[in-house]
Amino acid sequence: MRLSHRVLNRATLDRQLLLKPAKMPVLDAVTHLAGLQAQAPFPPYYALWCRLQGFQPDDLASLLLDRSVVRMVLMRGTVHLVPAADALAWRPLVQIVMDRALTAANQHREPLSKLDHDAVAKTTSELLRERPYSSDQLGKALVEHYPETPAGSLMFLVRAVLPLVQIPPRGVWGKAGQPTYQVADHWLDGVAAPEPSAAELVRRYLAAFGPATVADVQAWAGVTKLGEVVEEMDLRTYLDPEGRTLYDLPDATLPDEDTPAPTRLLGPFDQTLLSYADRTRMISDEHRKRVITVNGLVKGTLLVDGRVRGSWETTTARGSATMVLTPFERLAKRDIAALESNGRKLLAWAEPGKTHEVEVVPG
Repeated sequence: MRLSHRVLNRATLDRQLLLKPAKMPVLDAVTHLAGLQAQAPFPPYYALWCRLQGFQPDDLASLLLDRSVVRMVLMRGTVHLVPAADALAWRPLVQIVMDRALTAANQHREPLSKLDHDAVAKTTSELLRERPYSSDQLGKALVEHYPETPAGSLMFLVRAVLPLVQIPPRGVWGKAGQPTYQVADHWLDGVAAPEPSAAELVRRYLAAFGPATVADVQAWAGVTKLGEVVEEMDLRTYLDPEGRTLYDLPDATLPDEDTPAPTRLLGPFDQTLLSYADRTRMISDEHRKRVITVNGLVKGTLLVDGRVRGSWETTTARGSATMVLTPFERLAKRDIAALESNGRKLLAWAEPGKTHEVEVVPG
């Protein structure tokens, strides 16, 4: 069965809880979504705001504080917010991503080539068993042991070779500060984690993003050779419009291509734009260049009829907050009105107690 671009779009929206806000506990949502992009501290909150009914920042912040969820480097070597058990089970599966980073051509390769990586990892673990360290503190402490290596290179190494979590207050709504690290199994002592399983990782991806190609799964995880894993799984198959094989869970359903898709404001770094090799089911190549900057930042976006049609940004001043909506193409008046309404709701949620204004500017 060949699936249209529109069916694939609606499937993504459905699995990502974007066809209609879901009513489920926050931890269940984070689990269902296979974690949330978290390169910056607060995008996970925006991701949940547009997916869950009545979501409030404390609903997620409390899970960080009680260690039900954690922030750590996982898929593609980027920071994700995931349930504690997933952090322990998935980190070994993506270690290959970290290993590649250590051998890539960058400013750290030369100074790190002179070090015993296992010895540095052991030293770091011993330091962290005593107490958590901020980035600056840990870098300075490691330089005392390895004075001929820059602190930045040492931190690059330990983030790659050790499963470090960024502990609160990092990631807690309204709190600031640089990352502070602890070893995952120490921070999550007592958490029961399943054995690492590449097949289970694929299954979780398909539940959140399917149907998808092997290339899509690998683009999300940053892990190669998953085709061998997929071939051994009991999965349903389709073809995409270009004739590529799509895989899906046997019991997963697909929305009708005529299913309405309401306007949405996706937050910065939203994972729907980053989790496929072929991102055109959600955003055109032309628009992608305007949303994802050359230094890897991902703007908040306007979703109209299920696809990205523009971007949004907010600015705050004393007592006021303004959202600027920038459509990339001509939109119907009803869609503009819906986006403005969503903008006011988002500002009321994110910036309570201030005056709010929503502006629309040509793209």
